[in-house]
Amino acid sequence: MSLHEAAGPLAATFLDLPAGSPGGSVELFLDLYTGDRPLIPARAFMLGRSSPTHHIPAGLDLLPVAGKCLEGPAFGRYVTALRKALAGAIDPAQIGVLHLQHLTFGATPALIRTLPLHPRIALVHGTDLIFAEAHRDQLQVLRETARAADAIVVPTGAMADHLLKLAPQIDRRKITHIPWGIPDHLLTDPPARPTRTSTSHLRLLYAGRLTAEKGAESLIKNLAPIPGIALSIAAPRAQFHALAPLLQRAGVRARYLGWLRRPQLWKAFAEHDVLVMPSTTLEAMGLVALEAQACGLPVLYQPVPGLSEALAATGTATDFTHSAALARDLDRLRTSPGLLSALRQAGHANAARYPLSATAQSLTDLGRQLT
Repeated sequence: MSLHEAAGPLAATFLDLPAGSPGGSVELFLDLYTGDRPLIPARAFMLGRSSPTHHIPAGLDLLPVAGKCLEGPAFGRYVTALRKALAGAIDPAQIGVLHLQHLTFGATPALIRTLPLHPRIALVHGTDLIFAEAHRDQLQVLRETARAADAIVVPTGAMADHLLKLAPQIDRRKITHIPWGIPDHLLTDPPARPTRTSTSHLRLLYAGRLTAEKGAESLIKNLAPIPGIALSIAAPRAQFHALAPLLQRAGVRARYLGWLRRPQLWKAFAEHDVLVMPSTTLEAMGLVALEAQACGLPVLYQPVPGLSEALAATGTATDFTHSAALARDLDRLRTSPGLLSALRQAGHANAARYPLSATAQSLTDLGRQLT
C-alpha cells in the first residue's frame, strides 16, 4: 500500500489567489495541503510565478495565470486559461478526489472541467457567500458548483443556512458539517504570556484584512471617545495605509504591527489583552479568534453568523456599531476582577475543540467514502 493510499486518496485542490495572499482561508489551505508532511496528501495549486525572494511552502505549485476577475466574458476567458494551466500540470490518473476550495471564483469551475470524472468535495468559505450575493456571475458559479459537488462541507451551521438561501435547490443530504481547525501544536504549546506590570490600559488587537465586511471602520469610529484603550493593528500594509485618514479624523492612535507571519501573530496574541472582531456580515468560522483563544487571548466580537456559533459564551459579544455598548463592555473587561482570566480559560477550552488534525481526518474520511 502506498503512502497516499494509507493516508486517503490524493486530492487535487486549487485556490486562485496569489501565493502570499492574506486571509484565514489561505492559512487553512496551506495548513492542510502543504508542507513536508501534509495532513492531506494533495496536488495543491495557487497563482503566481516562482520567485527567489518569495518563500513557497513545500508541496505548493504555482500557476502563472493572469486576468483574475469576477464577471462577464473576461471571467469565462480566465476560467479557460486556468483549465489549460491545470491540464498541463496534473496527471488525472494520480488523483483520487477533488477538493474545491470555494463554491465561487475561477479555480473551482476550472478544476471540475479539467478533471470531470473525479468525485468532488466543495468547501464553503465566507467569501463565497459574500461574493455570490454581490455578483450575479458568481451566484451562478455557486449554484453550478453546488449541483456538481458530491459533498458540500460547511464549518458551521450558519454557513449552511446562508448557502441554502442563495441556492435553495441544493440537495441538503450533500451538506456535511466539518469544523475548520487550528494547528494542533498551538493547542499543546502556545507562546508564553508575559506577566503584565501595568493594567492602566486595555491592549486591544485587530488582526486580519481591512476589507469592508471586517468592520474596522465601525471599530475606529466607536473606539474614538473611549478612554483607557490602546489599539494595535496587524493587517496588510496597503490596507492599513488606506485606513490611516480615518484613524487621523477619528483621533485614534493605532500601533501598526505589520502583516505578521503566523508565529509572529501568535506571539502578538500573548502581548495583548483582547482580540477585537468587528465583522459586519458573517464569518465562516473565525479561525483567527480560535487561534487567539488557544494563545490565551480573550475575544470581543460582533455576534454575526459563524462567529456566534464558534465562540458563543467563550468570547464576549458586543455591538461595535454602538459606542455606548462598546464602551460598557470594554469597561467591564478592564475593571471586573478575574473576568479576563476566566475568559482566557474558557477560550482555551473552546479552541481545544478544534484541532486541525480532526478537520483533516474528517475530510480524508469523506474522500474515502466518495472514491
